[in-house]
Amino acid sequence: MRLQGPVFVGVPLVGPILIWMFTHNQISGWCEDQRKLPWCPPHKVILLVWTTIYSVVGYASYLVWKDLGGGFRWPLALPLGLYTLQLTLSWTVLTLFLAADNPGLALLDLLLLYGLVVSMVLIWQPINKLAAILLLPYLAWLTVTAAITYRLWRDSLCPAYQP
Repeated sequence: MRLQGPVFVGVPLVGPILIWMFTHNQISGWCEDQRKLPWCPPHKVILLVWTTIYSVVGYASYLVWKDLGGGFRWPLALPLGLYTLQLTLSWTVLTLFLAADNPGLALLDLLLLYGLVVSMVLIWQPINKLAAILLLPYLAWLTVTAAITYRLWRDSLCPAYQP
């Protein structure tokens, strides 16, 4: 792995680090108060999983970049453009989910993010099969996160469902 590999792995970690630095004192208790779901992990576990996923997806983006010849040429525009857009949306999800305590907007963001990651799998698969496969745990985690977010959003709209 060239020097670019660690950069591709490290860049996605900037978001969670900045989000934690600026919001660690205001992280909501969305899953640690009376709304706690039995299958909902604590926010520290969620940050750890997101960090792991960012590293894996960053490595996958490196594989795509390398297989398309590196640099900043036209063939990289769609595969890495989608990657950049999904990275921005995923950082936004973390902010909405952990700090803003806005499950409605977080759910909308997650649905858009899910579609982008599915698009990335389909576009990256012909370029690098391993890169596409590395996105599958991300899709699984987005499913779990969306289920938690949906439940929190539903409970905020319909207090009768809350315990």
